[in-house]
Amino acid sequence: MIVRQAVLEDAPQIAGVMENVEASGWMLFNSGERNIEESGLQQLIHQLGEAPKAKFFVAVEQGNILGYAMIRGEQLQRTSHRAAVMLGVHDASRGKGVGTALFGAMITWAKEAAIHRLELTVIEHNTQALHLYKKMGFEVEGIKKDSLKIDEAYVNEVHMSKIL
Repeated sequence: MIVRQAVLEDAPQIAGVMENVEASGWMLFNSGERNIEESGLQQLIHQLGEAPKAKFFVAVEQGNILGYAMIRGEQLQRTSHRAAVMLGVHDASRGKGVGTALFGAMITWAKEAAIHRLELTVIEHNTQALHLYKKMGFEVEGIKKDSLKIDEAYVNEVHMSKIL
């Protein structure tokens, strides 16, 4: 497996992984709630590739995209040291080191880009993701109670960060 920067030609496969990840119920979007179109993904890949404090990574094995990660830094002077991260791994590839590899690439790039703080949120009962994030050095900063409504139930969102 290799982790590399996403290119425009990756858009169809990334769309498939995003649809799979959203079907899992662990993401902000419900399955089918977001229209994931190839042209929109290509635009996002281009934008993140051109931005000085952003990057779009994919984990690839034998030509197949197993997962993706996005890191978006901020531009304001007082917040330019921090970036939000988002990660998705196809269900067939979870628990096989894909998330760890994607985080490794993001952290290495963030240090090179002079980013000091990484931030993310996760659904409180997503124990597999919480385990990965803690393994990668993220710490819980707080709980946003009843932040999400999933299947008519209110769910807490965990806010985490990692200082580089």
